[in-house]
Amino acid sequence: MIDSMYRILALVRKELLAILKDPKSRVTVFVPPILQCLIFGYAASYDLNHVPYVVLDRDHSGASRALIAAIDGNGAFDRVATLHKASEIPAQITEKHAVLAVVIDRVFERQLMAGKTAKVQVIADGRNTNTAGTAQGYIGTITADFVQKWRDENGYSASPGVKVVTRAWYNPNLETRWNMIPSLIGTITMMMTMILTAMSVAREREGGTFEQLLVTPCRPYEIMVGKALPSMLVGLTQATSILLVAQLWFRIPFAGSYFILYLSLIEFLAASVGIGLFISSIAKNMQQAMIGSVIVMMPFMLMSGLTTPIMNMPDVLQHLTRINPLRYAISMTRQIYLEAAGISQLLPDMLALLVIAAVTLPIAAWMFRNRLA
Repeated sequence: MIDSMYRILALVRKELLAILKDPKSRVTVFVPPILQCLIFGYAASYDLNHVPYVVLDRDHSGASRALIAAIDGNGAFDRVATLHKASEIPAQITEKHAVLAVVIDRVFERQLMAGKTAKVQVIADGRNTNTAGTAQGYIGTITADFVQKWRDENGYSASPGVKVVTRAWYNPNLETRWNMIPSLIGTITMMMTMILTAMSVAREREGGTFEQLLVTPCRPYEIMVGKALPSMLVGLTQATSILLVAQLWFRIPFAGSYFILYLSLIEFLAASVGIGLFISSIAKNMQQAMIGSVIVMMPFMLMSGLTTPIMNMPDVLQHLTRINPLRYAISMTRQIYLEAAGISQLLPDMLALLVIAAVTLPIAAWMFRNRLA
């Protein structure tokens, strides 16, 4: 029994030394947990901080102005515009200038003074279910507290209070799956495309068939394209599967164009393949390729806007998300699926993905060619 324990301890010591002696293994053991902890701590924030909102004050009374001041003074909301007519609201929410629009009824103060129920309408951007739902609740609480304080200060104790009417655009019931499942089209396809591409060359090296590629008539770029296209086809197949589940099982209505959706996905997968080939060119075996893919994918998911809004992140991380292809994929799939967005609306995201692909693919091709040489 004791001899067996000594043998096991000897093997444990041998494995630990093998891990810690290899510089790449040391980096893999210590760096990813620290980085992921920092990214989670700053990026994965569900707190309401500086939520942009617009206000339409139809009453222009002392009470309505005091209510707006109470919302502004809360600290959770930033007023980005004061509107003059209801027709200005759609542009503010659709173009993501504001998460909420607060509309104060024309007779707000008179209703309070008459002992009747005053009305405030809150319109939310349903594409961001977590923030929209929480923010609507905050506005309701702030408004109820304000009315209670106002009627106490002005001696209108008989007033029944205020009615806050809430609406959500693009996701009327603020169902999380309406926001999450379209986002998974980009997330899952990127994950699998990048892993398959990263492991393709590593599998050849590990199986001893990499050298056989060198003696074939195929040129380096032909081998690279041959490795990349199957992964992209698998990604498109998975995207189609998720799309079918979303529509046929969860009954989430598709508002956009299938042509624009697949055009956006092809562009996105090209950028993902570039990253996968880059990992593949530096990985010596399948284990390194898998670990490298996970290390890259985790920050991409956290800083994509999948679970927490990008606007909730610190400024430094918000700027870093600009080099994350998943950020643009999630933005495009949500807009196409829920808003029926056209190419003109998607152009900034599409151009950003083109730039990322134009950088990652040539670098991957250069490294791939050098490894074949």
